[in-house]
Amino acid sequence: MKKIAYIILTAAFILTSCQSNSQSATNKNNNTQNIEPVQVESTDGLERAYFASGCFWCVEAVYESVKGVKESISGYSGGHTQNPTYQSSNTGRTGHAEAVEIIYDPKIISFATLVDVYFGSQNPTQINGQGPDHGSQYRSIIFYQNEDQKKVIEEKKTALAKKLNRRIAAEILPFQKFWKGEGYHQDYEKRNPGNPYIRNVSIPRLLKFQKNFPELIKEKH
Repeated sequence: MKKIAYIILTAAFILTSCQSNSQSATNKNNNTQNIEPVQVESTDGLERAYFASGCFWCVEAVYESVKGVKESISGYSGGHTQNPTYQSSNTGRTGHAEAVEIIYDPKIISFATLVDVYFGSQNPTQINGQGPDHGSQYRSIIFYQNEDQKKVIEEKKTALAKKLNRRIAAEILPFQKFWKGEGYHQDYEKRNPGNPYIRNVSIPRLLKFQKNFPELIKEKH
């Protein structure tokens, strides 16, 4: 009888625990959905957009090769701590992902096209990482600043999932804050062409994107 009672109590505990975890996850998702996005004001006619897609060295280089993009800045976003650093974010405990701030001219390139660049320059089905980089700090996120952007992202994500018949890994989150990364991370690929990671991961990823989207690439002078 003790054995049977123990089994019943254990099962009840597991069920309660699962329900609690499920409710916690639901609450977390609801809390995310209820957060109002922060709208970044345009300056000098330029807009800003925010993306996370694996190593920011790779993503920064991809966007800087695109027409209409004035600058791409590496940093951190999507977490719950203040002043994240490369070391702290890489623990996976800050909630932040390596992200980029894209400063672009909306007269030349639209937010919708930036989203196309995003999906077209990564493996959209890889969860918590890109290529050899794994962990929540490398997860895919598209940040929206208003409902129009959110709608664009959702429609493109849905269309891509239907086309590939696969689950798309990118999270869709309201933008809150972008923390600029350390100086040595900025323009890393340009300044460190001999780095083994740059040669074997970043440059091949950039070249693959440029081959698939030649119409979006800046002319070389």
